[in-house]
Amino acid sequence: MTAHDRTWWDCATCGLVGVDSDDLPDAAEERARYETHENDPDDPGYRAFLDRVALPLIARLDVGMEGLDVGSGPGPTLSRMLTERGFPTRIWDPFFAPDPAPLGRTWDFVTCTETVEHFHQPARDWARLFCLLRPGGWLAVMTEPLGDTALAEWWYARDPTHVSLYRDETFAWIADRFGAELERPARTVVIYRV
Repeated sequence: MTAHDRTWWDCATCGLVGVDSDDLPDAAEERARYETHENDPDDPGYRAFLDRVALPLIARLDVGMEGLDVGSGPGPTLSRMLTERGFPTRIWDPFFAPDPAPLGRTWDFVTCTETVEHFHQPARDWARLFCLLRPGGWLAVMTEPLGDTALAEWWYARDPTHVSLYRDETFAWIADRFGAELERPARTVVIYRV
């Protein structure tokens, strides 16, 4: 199908809707777009937005558990919020915090907010997220799910860096694929436990 001047594929197996590889943005285009994001760690509105995922995750953690925020962006905020609340959290981002050291160990929890929609290789990238978890670990994801709105009319698909879009069935398929329990504390929040 075609929408927003790009070709999209609709996976009959998992329900993922992804951009054709010929229409993926290059790294320079991605970075330029991400640098326009105004993710200020001191902005109370942005913190309230991230609490949609932080609060349900914290309710499942024991104080002192350590985590990793994947795709932290140019203004890491969720990691700061979790650390302030007693859950030390490191960051990794391919553009803004590319040090591979945090990817070389496992964590009690991993967060990935407003990031999975940017995955160019979702099978590889989701596998990496689950490999970062210790047994019993939590993966908390926040993204806008594709509902009944036509792709051509959906605002979220207009962003040229949004290349992997998820349906509810996709999240369930991912849980089955990785042997994880799935919880949906909010429409835009998915929490897995391995």
